[in-house]
Amino acid sequence: MKKLLTPLNLLITLFIASFSSAMALESPSASKTDMLADFERAKAFSIEYLEAMPADGYAFKPTEDIRSFAGQFLHMADANFGLAAMIAGVENPMGEKKLENDEASQSKVAVIKAVSDSYDFVLTTLKGMDEEQLNDEIKLFNAFELTKGQGMAKIFEHATHHRGQTTIYLRLKGVTPPAEKLF
Repeated sequence: MKKLLTPLNLLITLFIASFSSAMALESPSASKTDMLADFERAKAFSIEYLEAMPADGYAFKPTEDIRSFAGQFLHMADANFGLAAMIAGVENPMGEKKLENDEASQSKVAVIKAVSDSYDFVLTTLKGMDEEQLNDEIKLFNAFELTKGQGMAKIFEHATHHRGQTTIYLRLKGVTPPAEKLF
């Protein structure tokens, strides 16, 4: 009798399951309530990362050609503000200002405030949309056609990407990163 669950079949099954899970947030069926909970959790997790790094580590770069620890999170904040404004069709409260390029925004206190404020803007923007609006079609950067809900999922994905990159920054500074917050 042939084995149904060979190592290759198991690997393929896990790959498909992980791909399906990753796509769940982008699906129009992801509820606004679930998205709000995910963004609240992501905000708290980001703040934990920011609080874990000593103040003197905010300028740290593992190599000269990449962003500093502060730069990673300020880039995230810039994107949170900009993308949420584009998705909702509202004005970006930061205008043209880029926190990542603002020398006054590089301190631990300033970065924590900027990231917190950016998540608050995303949350307020999302709360201002109803479930039907999350299915509205938009075009980001005049190139990418998606729904508003999928756009919000892209904000989440982008922030997760940059926060994840900073794990190595913390480790290189001798700091144990915060425990994962999946739920």
